Amino acid sequence: MSRRFFQDTRTVFVREIVPALREPYSTVFAMAQPLLLLFLFGPLLAGTTGQGGWGGGEGAASPWQWFVPGTLIMMCLSGPMLAGYSLLIELLGGSMERMLVTPLNRASMLVGRILKEFVILLAQAAVLIGLAVPLGLRLPVAGVLAALALLIVFGTGLGALSFVLAIASQPSGQLFWAVTQVVAFPLMLLSGVLLPIDHGPAWLRTAAALNPVTYVVEAERALFAGRFADLSVLYGVAAAAAVAAIGLTWGTRAMRRGV
Repeated sequence: MSRRFFQDTRTVFVREIVPALREPYSTVFAMAQPLLLLFLFGPLLAGTTGQGGWGGGEGAASPWQWFVPGTLIMMCLSGPMLAGYSLLIELLGGSMERMLVTPLNRASMLVGRILKEFVILLAQAAVLIGLAVPLGLRLPVAGVLAALALLIVFGTGLGALSFVLAIASQPSGQLFWAVTQVVAFPLMLLSGVLLPIDHGPAWLRTAAALNPVTYVVEAERALFAGRFADLSVLYGVAAAAAVAAIGLTWGTRAMRRGV
């Protein structure tokens, strides 16, 4: 990659991150639901230790090791997956057209925006994990770092796909909200982020097996439990990498074609 690409990426990143730092209200507001689940729903699971469904195996005795990784993925589905909203506003308002006539690298316009999204996601994840530690979450350092890296890869793919959807939603923008509202909630429920689906009906388990988010969630839980050799980690990495590859490929093509 050329030096120009990195310079343009930095320019776009700074352009996107500065308003978020000056007015962090939306970022703080996005933490409301995960924090409510952490403090109001998580303690309900704390009384079920030893019962089936919380992952099992060494390092997973505490339900917090099961619940917190799922909540992090839920933040991905409500954060990077909706990242295209900011691009949609610029498209509808015409400001994106002015950027397109500048010499900025088109791919940098996508990558800079994605960088902003996962910086925010990492900050939110750090807050959530920090607040969960006093509740009983244990932190195997290597496992948590690997889980955060996996979260970045998955969030990168979701963010890129969100930008593609925003571009495809012109000129009304209605398609963006229709797809995100219809897709995000079923993906979350069918991945078992809140409750285990192991004992659900056969059709539900089949639907969950077809959901790529399921494999990322299971990989996150295995990593938080320190189980690097677990086969679910391999499946989760493959699913997250596939989402990231598809998102970046489609997003780069959309930006280069023009919006």
